[in-house]
Amino acid sequence: MNEYEMVAFIVLIVMVTIMVTARWKYKYSNQSGIDDGGSAVDPRLEAEVERLRDRVQTLERIAVEKEDSLTRQIEQLRDR
Repeated sequence: MNEYEMVAFIVLIVMVTIMVTARWKYKYSNQSGIDDGGSAVDPRLEAEVERLRDRVQTLERIAVEKEDSLTRQIEQLRDR
């Protein structure tokens, strides 16, 4: 293999790599070919996030209630 064949082989490898990368980007981006940063939201994910937010609110409320009830119990013991 002489120098010219090696250069042609390297150019071929680079071209194939660029083509595969471009195809992969198109396949995994939106269909227009323009990546808009993922602004399209999956409704299932949105519902899951809302459900998790509700759970966190409930857990926060339970944690605060337990803290308040513990404080009340300590105060009742002090009053005895």
